[in-house]
Amino acid sequence: MNSVNLTGRLTSDPELRYSASGTAFANSTIAVQRNFKNQQGEYESDFIRLTASGKRAETFANYFHKGSLLGISGEIRTGSYEKNGQKVYTTDVNVNQLTFLESKSSNQNSQSGQQNSQYSKNDPIDIGSDDLPF
Repeated sequence: MNSVNLTGRLTSDPELRYSASGTAFANSTIAVQRNFKNQQGEYESDFIRLTASGKRAETFANYFHKGSLLGISGEIRTGSYEKNGQKVYTTDVNVNQLTFLESKSSNQNSQSGQQNSQYSKNDPIDIGSDDLPF
C-alpha cells in the first residue's frame, strides 16, 4: 500500500505547466510541521514536493497559493534525471485529493498580517463542480 496524508502550508504558488499533449501538471512544496520540538524548543518542518496532474493540477494552481493551509492525500513517487552528468533521484507526493483547511480570508490575513473585512471567516469559497478533483 502506498498512501500519504499530509497537512501543512504551501511554500510557493503552484507552478502550472502543460505537456505537449495538453495534460496539465502543477508542482509546489508543502511545509509539514513535526510533532516535537528540537533542542532549542522550536518546531521543525519537513518540506515535501507535491505534483498534481490533469484537472486536479489546474484546481491546485488556481485555488491554492503560497501560505495556503491544506490537506492532501496521495502516494509517493520516485524518479531520476541527469544533471551535469550526475544522476539525481527525486521523491514527490503525487496528489490524489486536495482539501481546503482554512477560508480564503484566513489565508489572506495570515499572509498580510492585516484584518480583511471584505470576507467573513466562514464565507464559502466559490468553486464549480468541474473544478473539483473528485
